[in-house]
Amino acid sequence: MKRIIAGGLLGGVAMIVWLFVADGILGFRRSIDMKTLAGERVVYECLSDHVTEPGRYVINPEILPERRFPGDDPVFAVAYSGLGHDQAGEEMIAGLLVALLAPVAGAWLLGNASSRILARYGSRFLFFAAIGLTAVLLGIAARFGISSYSLDDTLALATHDLSGWIIAGLVVAWRTGSACERTAPGASVK
Repeated sequence: MKRIIAGGLLGGVAMIVWLFVADGILGFRRSIDMKTLAGERVVYECLSDHVTEPGRYVINPEILPERRFPGDDPVFAVAYSGLGHDQAGEEMIAGLLVALLAPVAGAWLLGNASSRILARYGSRFLFFAAIGLTAVLLGIAARFGISSYSLDDTLALATHDLSGWIIAGLVVAWRTGSACERTAPGASVK
């Protein structure tokens, strides 16, 4: 079990390195989550005056006389966490912990898979990648919609997150292989 957890931690480190390169150096996530507006100061002042409680707000167009929304008019969403720039460090620490612990959970699930899956690197990798795909589908991919991400941004973010899981999976499958080799034939790793 120690080797499985160590594999998960190494996978988490690999995922963090990927996130650092993709987001910190290349600015991938920032280009999607931190777009700017031409009249940003005006919008900021309006939101500061009207959005005072943390939450997610949806701004719809005015209802038509026949009591429905216009079909082609835009719908906007505003998210306010209640946090300011001073809490950005705390948010980053929480994100790093999630990026470290999620592969550990995936490695634990892998460690409890059948001996047939554990016997081959490719099977271990695909099992772990399937866990990552599930996490991506339930996470980012589920956030596409009328007041969330656009389809293009959702697909880009899902690819970004799945790439992190794949990189972690390569490491976890490699590291857990040595744990599987020490297991008697036909027995599962616990």
